Amino acid sequence: MADRAGGAGSHGHHVISYAGFNRPWATWIAYQLEQLGHRTTLLRWDPPVSVSLADALRGLLDASGRILLVLDDWYFNLGPRSDEEWTAALREVVSEHGDRFTAVSVATRAIPPGGERLQPVDLRDLDSGEARRRILVRLGLPATDTSRVNDSAPRFPNDPPSVVNTPRRNLRFTGRDWALDELHSLLNRSEGGASRVALRGISGVGKSQIAIEYAHRFGNDYDVVWWVNAGYRATAREQFADLARRLQLSVGTELGERIRAVREALRTGSPHRRWLVIFDSADDMSQVEDLLPEGNGHVLVTTLTQDWATAGRLSEIPILPFARDESVAYVRRRAPRLDEEEADQLAEAVQDLPLLLAQTAAWLDANRMPALEYIDLIRRSGANQIGIRISDDYPMGFQTSWSITLNTLEANYPEASELLRLFALFSPDAIPVRLIQNAHPSDLPDHLASLALDPIRWYTALQRLSESTAVQLAYESSSEGDPLVGGATMHRLYHSFLTSMLPEERREAMSSVACEVLAGADPRDPGNAAEWPKYAVLLAQLETSGALDSTKPVVRRLVLNCVEYLRARGEGRDGLALCEQTLARWRSRLDPDDPDMLKLTHQHANMLRRVGRLREAEAVGRAMVERLAQLRAADDPELLRAKNGLGGTLTALGRYQEAYGIYVGPEWNDSTRPWRESQEQSNIAVLLALLGRYQDSADLHRRILEAREKAADTHKSVISGLYYAWMLRLLGHYAEAKPRQEHNLTMLQRAMGEWHPTTLLAEHNYALCLRRGGDLGLAGKSMRSVVDRSLLKRGPRHLDTLHTQADYATFLREHGELEMARKLADEVANGYHDLLGPEHPFSIGTTGNTGLVLWKYGEREEALRIAETAWSGMAAAVGAKHPWTLGCALNLSGARNYAGDVEGAALLSAEALERAAAALGEDHPMALSLKAALSADLRSLRRRDEAARLEQEALHTLTAKYGSNHPHTKAVGRQDRPYWDFEPLPT
Repeated sequence: MADRAGGAGSHGHHVISYAGFNRPWATWIAYQLEQLGHRTTLLRWDPPVSVSLADALRGLLDASGRILLVLDDWYFNLGPRSDEEWTAALREVVSEHGDRFTAVSVATRAIPPGGERLQPVDLRDLDSGEARRRILVRLGLPATDTSRVNDSAPRFPNDPPSVVNTPRRNLRFTGRDWALDELHSLLNRSEGGASRVALRGISGVGKSQIAIEYAHRFGNDYDVVWWVNAGYRATAREQFADLARRLQLSVGTELGERIRAVREALRTGSPHRRWLVIFDSADDMSQVEDLLPEGNGHVLVTTLTQDWATAGRLSEIPILPFARDESVAYVRRRAPRLDEEEADQLAEAVQDLPLLLAQTAAWLDANRMPALEYIDLIRRSGANQIGIRISDDYPMGFQTSWSITLNTLEANYPEASELLRLFALFSPDAIPVRLIQNAHPSDLPDHLASLALDPIRWYTALQRLSESTAVQLAYESSSEGDPLVGGATMHRLYHSFLTSMLPEERREAMSSVACEVLAGADPRDPGNAAEWPKYAVLLAQLETSGALDSTKPVVRRLVLNCVEYLRARGEGRDGLALCEQTLARWRSRLDPDDPDMLKLTHQHANMLRRVGRLREAEAVGRAMVERLAQLRAADDPELLRAKNGLGGTLTALGRYQEAYGIYVGPEWNDSTRPWRESQEQSNIAVLLALLGRYQDSADLHRRILEAREKAADTHKSVISGLYYAWMLRLLGHYAEAKPRQEHNLTMLQRAMGEWHPTTLLAEHNYALCLRRGGDLGLAGKSMRSVVDRSLLKRGPRHLDTLHTQADYATFLREHGELEMARKLADEVANGYHDLLGPEHPFSIGTTGNTGLVLWKYGEREEALRIAETAWSGMAAAVGAKHPWTLGCALNLSGARNYAGDVEGAALLSAEALERAAAALGEDHPMALSLKAALSADLRSLRRRDEAARLEQEALHTLTAKYGSNHPHTKAVGRQDRPYWDFEPLPT
């Protein structure tokens, strides 16, 4: 009972009696009355069968006030009770107390005779205004529109949540009110943060059914109700990411990007504040815990394990089998021919397990075998009769009941039986019914091909499975708007039972059929984003179907395409898991030099690199190169591809010289052949930049760009244009770099969209061009936007994100946002340290950036220590003449000067200036900054004439090159001490 007070000066008290199924109507009606100053009490209607209907109705009269019955099909069917019982009770009680009873109806069935005395108001198919008016008129209240609507008001039941994908409601759902009440209480106990609850219990106990019922019964409390099948990681991520489309979030197509966008939208409550996300069958916490959203919403998990609660991630409600009265009520609703005693004995035989009750009652409803004979058969059959080892948590006769069902199905509906066995070779969480139906006839056995081509027989077979087995159908709309069966789910316990029942020879035959169906559906274009939804469906089926063990080339190609799909989507973790699963199977079946095995091994190294396991990636890549080098010619394509992959890994490890050595052999550039643009040439250009050879890199990028433009390769041209503009900026050619990058960015935005990684790099480089040109307002705004989108697209631990954050941290420091700059600089340095190790140039350089922030805070001893460490570390990593080392020297000379070591500062400035002029040119910004720094050091040593000469030389060159109003020129004119910000380069 829930007693709810209205406003001050309540006018009356109304007791609202409702079956749990229609709680939304009860709460909405109560809210309308409370807004008018009335008090309400909600009473859920579910009287024990042992209490007569007349007594149960009289029990409602114990409360003061008028009794408002919310009549629906459940209200009449609970118990179950016959229409005759209802007619007698209504005539007896309502006739005597007609002034106390009123009613509204949302029932689809006819109200039993005697119900007309209640004069129920029909609320079906009405809008909220008309429904409210009819209720008030029926209660004799003024129907004025004085209701107040706010964010906490319950939604009108005929208006579903804005975004919802909940599975169909189980119209036979019975009992479980205690679980639903406790779940509602736990989810709503806190404000301002996500409430998380797990329903835990053995398989078949009804956890998913409780979650579905909760989503429907309490769904109107939310704006978003989203269901995720969490039994398989790839499926869970795809379904969770699909919420981005339903929320109309402006994001790209990459899976990780959409997931992060959804999490951010739920965390901020934009565009919807009230949400419920359900993760069904989340038995492996590690697979989906990164999906659980934060924010002022609710998370519901169903699971077999205690891991969630043990880890402190959420509250837990243990779900046990039905109470006996729930079992009896369910059985009598599912199989009305059973009396109460028979229902009780059936419940005892299957130990009140809901899944087994559903299957056994369904069989008894469809077959005429005497109930007690069937129950006795279940009791007498031993667990070993079918040869399945089961937990003590399950009834010993459950295999027998299911075997009886299967035998009956095979005898009466052989086509449905055969289809069921094929379903067992697909993922129980996502059986691709539509894909099977649309398979090429040659991919199916003749009898199933014939079935799939006949819509009437096909849907009849599906309906038989839905009625008599643990298969639930999922419907979708056709182009004509008609409902079609798109997929199905099967309870995992039942799925295990089916697969265990298949003899080895039969299972292999069915596996072959399933694999042929999947291979036939392969779009064979995993790099095409338009085909990704198809690959998401195929990916979920590989393990269960046996595709990973298949020896057929067309099936192996499907597996490789799924790996490439994961690579293209940026799903490195899942791609690596699939590679390792497949390698474990293929190593015993394929020669190491088999083309498919080589492709898979290459992808394995690629995925290791993408998840940051660089040492392992190097080991795999180097082993493949060494093996192929012994067997293949130097210019063999497989060997070159292996070398290219190894070069990419070495580049990521910061071993630039070693990577460069891989690309300069004669196998890449035969001097007898004319030069031609290639991916390898582009890799060399990138490496030249990382080696500090900026001019050589720019020249090669320009050459590649011209070749690609000549070949009208627009996609590759815009990428080359980005890198060429980047190098122009690093060379100090700001006037040319900015318009080139602006044009390049426009082309990328048109071709790839603003969320593509290459577009984000281009916009970042354009922001750096704006910064160098002095347009600080637009530069800061653009950098912030790129950082935000990179976080959503790649996450905080991705190299691309750290790259953009590193430069944004230096921008914030330079322009006075010290607290934010320090926090961000530390995060970036720690991120690189964790991902790449402390000796990587990116780790060293970004740690050096943190020292510049400390100078601003006045922590000079620590800043000096960091500067010394960065200079020596960078020299060891890339050499003393590298621009990065020269930049670290510039910062260290300033730190020494401020610490009083003026002689040491001057010596370092002079040495670095000489090296910068030789490596980069005397008019390069680095050389000019070092010249200004040496001038400041000489001034501190009172060598004023030398200092003035150097300062004037620097000013003259800067003015001639950039103008008197350029930030560089102004800074030297003010005698500001130059510094250098380390900028990670794209690899």
